[in-house]
Amino acid sequence: MVYLIVALVMMSVVTLVYSVATLAPARSRAIGKRLAELESGASRHYALQRRRRQEKRERLESLLEAFGEKVASKKIDWSEIQRMLVQAGYRRPSAVPVYVALRFTAVAILAAAGFFGATILGARPGVILLVTGVAALGGWILPRYAIKRRTRKRQGELQKALADSLDLLVVCVEAGLGLNQALVRVSEEIEHVSRTMAEELMLTNFEIRHGTPRDEALRNLGERTGVGDLKALTAMLIQTDRFGTSVATALRVHSDTLRTKRRQRAEEAAAKTTIKLVFPLVLFIFPAMFVVILGPAILHILAQMKDLM
Repeated sequence: MVYLIVALVMMSVVTLVYSVATLAPARSRAIGKRLAELESGASRHYALQRRRRQEKRERLESLLEAFGEKVASKKIDWSEIQRMLVQAGYRRPSAVPVYVALRFTAVAILAAAGFFGATILGARPGVILLVTGVAALGGWILPRYAIKRRTRKRQGELQKALADSLDLLVVCVEAGLGLNQALVRVSEEIEHVSRTMAEELMLTNFEIRHGTPRDEALRNLGERTGVGDLKALTAMLIQTDRFGTSVATALRVHSDTLRTKRRQRAEEAAAKTTIKLVFPLVLFIFPAMFVVILGPAILHILAQMKDLM
């Protein structure tokens, strides 16, 4: 009887284990299939939303472009505006009309907001006119300020990545690659450090591949970025290519010069720190220290004077 009970228990355990082993993969496959369906549905939903946002953005850009072309005066220096926008990273042909339309739109919106805000607050007509004028001036300046700020940020990123890019370029050229192939390899390697630098180098290589003379493509690189050190590098490469001197030697000398200039900039920034600390020390730290140190003494002196009087 005991052996029969043990045998039944063992059979029950084996049956249970086999059932679990049989049903678990099926359940996991069903769950995996359901998760895959949900993931594909979510990806399609996100792709649809992205496409709708892209369409709305394109419609808005087309409206702004049409408005900018209508309101733009022929006296506007389009080349200067285009150069400023290209240095900020906006290379599309519609960037200039859109920028002009944004300036006029910002003027209209901020002027209306200033006028209605001052009117609701019950200001006098002179104050309303002043607020409206200041708001309109701010709307005219704000887009240009945003573009200049983006340009400075972009140029700072290019300035930081230039030294590493130049070192990679020296290594590639000394390893036997041509200048065009070296630019391609550096753009691929530097993408992990600075996507902006990689895009600029790749664009220069595209210009050379499509028939633009190499000196013109390099000159466009300097003008397109607006970075002084990058302009000096392109000028050096143009002169080296024109006179037939060694590119590797010229790049190594220029790399050492750039490292020296970078160290000098760091030393200059460190030397300016003491001067910049004077104003917060005088305006914020010293008054608080005087209050903490001399405050109790002044209160004690005032109390003594009051007792004497």
